[in-house]
Amino acid sequence: MTSLDRDLIRQFANDPKRQSKTHIEVFTEIDSTNSYLMQATAPEPGSCFVAVTRNQTAGRGRHGKTWQSPPDSGLCLSTSYTFQSIPKDLPALTLAVGLGAIDALEKLGATGIELKWPNDLIAQDGKLAGILTEVQQQSNDTVTIVTGIGLNVDLSNAHELGAHADWARQVIDLKRVCEPLPNPESIAGALIEQFLDVFAGYEISGFMPSAERWSQYDWLRGRKLTIDTTAEHIAGVGCGVDDDGALLVDTFESGIRRVSSGTIVSVGERSMAS
Repeated sequence: MTSLDRDLIRQFANDPKRQSKTHIEVFTEIDSTNSYLMQATAPEPGSCFVAVTRNQTAGRGRHGKTWQSPPDSGLCLSTSYTFQSIPKDLPALTLAVGLGAIDALEKLGATGIELKWPNDLIAQDGKLAGILTEVQQQSNDTVTIVTGIGLNVDLSNAHELGAHADWARQVIDLKRVCEPLPNPESIAGALIEQFLDVFAGYEISGFMPSAERWSQYDWLRGRKLTIDTTAEHIAGVGCGVDDDGALLVDTFESGIRRVSSGTIVSVGERSMAS
């Protein structure tokens, strides 16, 4: 199993103002980077704790699902960040982090990446990465968020591909959409830098400034889809996201519906008209 070089990660996360306030821990193997930070002491406002590995044995996704990745085939990175005040539209933070992840990967040369509401990165209709955001602790004034990303980097030698999803036709790795493939330290550094930018902006403005840009990467727009929520089953066509991050679905019979929380259970082809 391969271990990452923490000093190299720091070089690629190259904002000197933040380096002294960003504590990075590298693991040769760990059960879950998110679980580790959820159990750790929360950072002070303005500081960030990072846990990163190439080998995660018990990764977690939304709603209790697992994120499985063969050894040395991916990158699992989590950040713990304390907001000085609870930001507006906190549940939509995952969507903004998705944009930050695309920014990081595009700067490294990746192309053709899209976003699937609320927490997946897609390329060539396959699942490239998943994001999990959890509240670690909360007071009346502050909130600490742990945000993790599991990214398929190079699945060439993988015998079992574990980042499956019911809606995905396949899984895909960064190697297929980024030439040349960056080293894992540069990927980790770029993600850290972009995530910190996202957190800083989100604390001030929430999700609304990101909504229009998010729609440019919206993989669900124009596709038939079905969603399970705690209250009902919704079917229709994806038509973007609202200013607070809610998914908009045109159900035809009952018009545009807002979905703030739910699970995508099926996705169809995109309409030629969309």
